[in-house]
Amino acid sequence: MSTDAASVLSAARILPVLTVPSAGMALPLAEALALGGARCAEVTFRTRAAEDVVKKMAGHGGIVVGAGTVVTAEQAERAVAAGARFIVSPGFDAGVVAVCRAAGVPVVPGIATATELMKALRAGTDTVKLFPAEPLGGIRMVRALAAPFPQARFVPTGSIGPEQAPAYLAHPSVVAVGGSWMATPRHMERGEWAEVRRLTAQAVQRSAT
Repeated sequence: MSTDAASVLSAARILPVLTVPSAGMALPLAEALALGGARCAEVTFRTRAAEDVVKKMAGHGGIVVGAGTVVTAEQAERAVAAGARFIVSPGFDAGVVAVCRAAGVPVVPGIATATELMKALRAGTDTVKLFPAEPLGGIRMVRALAAPFPQARFVPTGSIGPEQAPAYLAHPSVVAVGGSWMATPRHMERGEWAEVRRLTAQAVQRSAT
């Protein structure tokens, strides 16, 4: 598998960011996302079920599953062992990057400032997560960072909804947009898989225009 995060995510454009309360939700969630046209999904390591969710969703085979909110090298190792095909972190951690490189797994470290972006670029990671994107200034922040760092590629995430996503996707330095509106914990807890499919299909369709 390619270790180039941009090549993994650019074909997807829309990256559902999932906080899944229970591993029992993993397979119907994967099915709903796949039927909606999602090509990738990020399972956040914010719940005790996250590791099992990654395993089950990866086993579904319909989408490329990554792990998010990975903040330590130990979490990165567990995520990769569970079948995560890429790793996303809210910030830059050299240990996380090292684990991913050793495993040949794409990694997208988080940045919030030009200084952090320079650190990521020096470490050889040119695809970064801009987080939290909307509180940082939204698409204006992307434009501001892209001007002095044209080599950088961004995956904005954080308080982004269907109304904001198109502006990000229109920028040439943005490879994909992460968001949770397509599949929220409330959708999952209520078993609203048809709604997850509908919202995912809508997001994928809008990303292609």
